[in-house]
This record gives sequence, structure tokens and C-alpha cells, in this order.
Amino acid sequence: MCGIAGFYNAGGQKDKQAMAATGLAMHRAIAHRGPDSADIWQDPDAPLVLAHRRLAIVDLSPDGAQPMASPSGRYMVVYNGEIYNYRELQKELVEAGHVFKSRSDTEVFLAGVDYWGIARTLQKINGMFAIALWDRAQKQIHFIRDRFGKKPLYVGWAGKNLVFASELKALHAHPDFTPVLNRDVLAQFMRFGYVCAPNAIFKNIWQMLPATILSIDCASMDVGADLSLHMDSYWSLRHAVEEGRAHPHGGSEQEIISEFEEKLALATRQRMDCDVPFGSFLSGGIDSSLVTAMMQKFSARPVQTYSIGFAEDGYDESKQAAQIAKHLGTDHHAFMLSAQDALNVIPSLPDMYDEPFADSSQIPTHLISKLARNHVTVALTGDGGDEIAGGYQRHTHIPPFWNKVGWIPHAVRQRMGHLMMRIPQSGYDALRPSYPQFGRRVHRMATVVASRTQHHLYTNLMEVWPRKDKVVLGAQDAPSALETLSNWPAGLSMAQRMMFSDLLSYRPDDLMVKTDRASMAVSLEARAPLMDYELCEYSWRLPMDMKIRGLEGKWILRRILEKYVPRPLTDRPKSGFGVPLQNWLKGPLKSWGDDLLNEDRLKAQNILNAPLVAQRWRGFQSGRAGHANASDLWSALMYQSWHDRWMK
Repeated sequence: MCGIAGFYNAGGQKDKQAMAATGLAMHRAIAHRGPDSADIWQDPDAPLVLAHRRLAIVDLSPDGAQPMASPSGRYMVVYNGEIYNYRELQKELVEAGHVFKSRSDTEVFLAGVDYWGIARTLQKINGMFAIALWDRAQKQIHFIRDRFGKKPLYVGWAGKNLVFASELKALHAHPDFTPVLNRDVLAQFMRFGYVCAPNAIFKNIWQMLPATILSIDCASMDVGADLSLHMDSYWSLRHAVEEGRAHPHGGSEQEIISEFEEKLALATRQRMDCDVPFGSFLSGGIDSSLVTAMMQKFSARPVQTYSIGFAEDGYDESKQAAQIAKHLGTDHHAFMLSAQDALNVIPSLPDMYDEPFADSSQIPTHLISKLARNHVTVALTGDGGDEIAGGYQRHTHIPPFWNKVGWIPHAVRQRMGHLMMRIPQSGYDALRPSYPQFGRRVHRMATVVASRTQHHLYTNLMEVWPRKDKVVLGAQDAPSALETLSNWPAGLSMAQRMMFSDLLSYRPDDLMVKTDRASMAVSLEARAPLMDYELCEYSWRLPMDMKIRGLEGKWILRRILEKYVPRPLTDRPKSGFGVPLQNWLKGPLKSWGDDLLNEDRLKAQNILNAPLVAQRWRGFQSGRAGHANASDLWSALMYQSWHDRWMK
């Protein structure tokens, strides 16, 4: 796990010393991603700088340091991530005659590129990675992102410079970079709470899409071109889905369960392969409990486990996590999160997430990472189970509900939904105080009722601030990345369509951004066995009733977990990793929100629709707003905090 940055000066800058100083400034801006060592490399024959920050995980010696040259000397690489099957690839290369100097996966990757070529190597490697690979012979630079977007990579233009980095803050360190807000992208952020790749919050900057490679001939590149148009896929989720459905698994339930467990066991063992202490995040849910059980099975000592708890019962999973940890025999550590703890973290969020980001579980994710980093350098997580095994309510509960109401004429349903939304979430919560997040669930049902089609339903469910509100001044009403997902593979059920869409956008653009920035802010590497791409491909071969039965999702994961943890310890409603945001914003965080969403302040900035946003905030506080809720206001607050840090 590391941080990378660099640039190519198309203007032909000759001052090597000045270029080196810029490279140093860029990698210092992301020092948290790699505190163990750092270096830059300059091509003696080209105006190129590659910069690297190292968090040493495998082969802690200097032999594993980057930037690193390939055995032939043709390629130079800076790369962030881990290749989990590097031992198997290393064995192949040794049999082909290659002699290795280190035990690092970086050297294996480079030897593979020399021997197999870039395209074939990408087909062979299994891991999480963001790569900048310089071809000295062809004067080409290749940017590559892993199949599921686990690791971030930004590319773009700073004057006549082609720039890249793991995080945007490194681009700010380049003297030619001018941050210009992209209002269209901001409008998409306000709508969904995260920025959808390949967009970035600044003009002339893009995120690499998952499973893509961007190859640029630096001798003839078109400075200022839209780089998102030149990203080519080397792996396709659509193809994986179509292949899986074309070749369904024909075995018995027990055969499928055994095979799935075997594949998950392999993915877990691979992610436990490191030369530093490791542990796991244990929320008490199905996914993290299963990963932890697998880890304990393969570990000779108690696994270090970590959980976060809340004073509010509807959000607290720490008691269940402690029970599961006790049953598995792990060395468990828990942290009870208060509103004051959240308040203490909030000032650091704009630096941690240097692009607007509004998934409020960013707070506990950072705090659990901070807790874990006191003891370990690597933490395995349960990320990925919901998307491959049908774990969200939009997979389990929404399709049967839609079947009951979808036949009603849309005009009637739309009116019904609007009437349901007139009562704020807090009003519904007051009606059912013993039912966690009851108001949020009612509003979600209202969204379903009012949706025109299945595709609009999915998009509407993902919204935190409705598109119709026109909350960003001067923004074009361009379709978001989510709205380009309507071209689903043929023959998918409604639940499968939502799972497919989640894999393409929600998981990489929200969940992976959250985990990467929250963990790397404290120099912790997070690994997710359930996000193994081969496991994902296998999951699409399985019958849907191995994933969802009735209203119960993740059926296959539950059956495997029962082998390790008694069902009563895990058989409870999914609560996720949410926070009691509504209570906090009406309590200890109210004055902070009053300041950021002050109408006069918003008018002076002239970016957000000041009357609309301020009215929503006041209505939320009074409890009289039509459908104002904590999630949409959190987006506005996170943007305002980000704006104060990066745009002044």
C-alpha cells in the first residue's frame, strides 16, 4: 500500500532540479499513504518525474522500494496496492528462467510485463492496484486501475503538464495546477453524496475508471484533451455476468457452498500474506464475521479484531461483535463513539477526503482504522459481500414490494409517494421509537412508490438530494454515471440489476473511497477478501436462490458462517455502518451546521442555491420540512467544509 504521484511536462522543461522539487512536494502531500520511505525518479531523456510513498507490507527491505525498474530496464513503475497472487506468478517466471532480487510483488509485476507484455500481465494479476508505468523505449506512460476500483488514481492537466496522483492534494502541490470547480460534477455529488468516476470535482482532472488502462504517447499527446475518452477496459463486469449466466453452476447446494467457501478461504489466505501485523474489522455482521472466522481458522494466534459502538441502540453493533469475537477466540478491541468523537473528526474530513464526499459512515470508518493502527498495519474487512450475494434491502425487499405496487398507474403512485414524504423522517421515527431508522425506511418506500420505472427506481434510491431541486447554481443537468447504467445485461431480475449497478458505481465511488481515505489517513492498509474478482465471477454463475431466499439476503454467506459461529449470534436485521447523524445534527453539531449553511454565507459564495439549502436546514431543525433529512444536508455540509479548505 502506497501513494503515487508524478508528471510529464509537454512543454519540454529542462530544469531538472525544479522538476525534482515539484516531485518531492507532490509526494510529501500524500506522506500519510506511505510513511516508511519515499523517493522520486527522473528520466534522463524525458521531462518525466515519478514519485512514490511507501507503506512497507511485503519485503520490508530497501529491495522492495519504488520507483522500480523492470529487469530489462525498459519500464519504470510507481504503484499503489497489492498483487495477491504474486507468489504463483513468481513461480511461473522462475520456471521461465527469471531470477528475483527481492520478495516484493512489484518486482513480480515488472518481470511479468517484461516477459508477458502489459496486456497479458493484467489478465494474470489478481489484486488491488493503481499503477503508473513508464515505457522508456516508446516514451509512453500507462495508467492502470484495478478491476473494482479499490485503489484511487487521478489523471489530468496542469498547464502543459500531464499530472497524476493517488489523491488530489498531491496535484495541488504542482505549481501549474489551478483548481477550477466543475459545477456539473458538484451537482452530481450533491445528488448522490459522492463523485462518480470518471469525473473529478475539478475541471481537466479525471478519475481512472475501474478495470481500465490509459496509454498516452507523450511525444504526440494532445495537451488538454479529455482523458476519460481514451480509457480502455481490460476486464468487463458485463462480460463476467454474461459468461456466468451462460454457464450456470449445475451442482447441488452443498457443492456450491463448499466451492464458495474454498474460494473465499483462498482469497482470505492470500490477503493474510504480509510481513507486518494484521487484524480485521469486526462489526458483528455477516460479512466481517465470516472474514474474521476464516482468518482465525488460518491463524496460529488470536486475530486482532476491532469494532466501533454507539450509545444509540439502533446503531450499535458492538455487543454482537464482542460476542462473536469471544466465540471465535480473537483478541478484541472496541471503541464507543460519541457525538464529541464525531465532532473531533469533522475538521479533518476535508483533508482526508480532498474531494467532496458525504457518506457519514466515513467517521466511524476512520476511527476504527485509527484504533486498529495502534496494533496492526493491515486490516481485512467485510467489504464486498452485499454486492455479490444480495445483502442490501434494495436487493431483498424492494423487488417484491415493486411487484405489488408497480402495476398502479404512475401518476397515482407518484401522488401516493409525495404524500408519504410530506411527513419528515423524524416524524415517522417518533411514531415508532423502538424501530431503528423507521423514518428512513418509510421514505425509501415512498421513493419506490413514486418511481416511474425500475431504472428510475434504482437511481432514485441512490439519491440523497433530488435532481429536481437544482441545488447547484449554473450547473448543467447532465445525466449522472448512475443513469448510464440502464443498459443492463439481458435477462437479469430486478435484484440482479441493482447488484450489477452497485458493482459498477456505488461500491467503487462510495464504499471504496470511504475505506481507502479513512484507512490511509492513518497509514493502514485495508484488504477485502469478498472483493476478489474471481469470487465475483463465480457468484454470477450461481442461482439467485443461493443469494436471496424470501426476504433473506446473503443466503450462501450465512450458511458458511454457521459452520464457525452459532446462528443466534448473527441472525438479526442488518444495520450497516451508519451513524446517528440526525440526532447529532440537531444536537452537538447544530451550531457547526448553522454556520456553514447560513444563507448570507451561501449567497456570498454563489455556488449553492442559498435560499433552498438554508430553508432545508431550518426546516430540518424545526421538524416541519417536507422531506428534508440528515443525508442531503450532510452533502451540503461536506461540500461547504471542503470548499473552505480547498477553494479559498
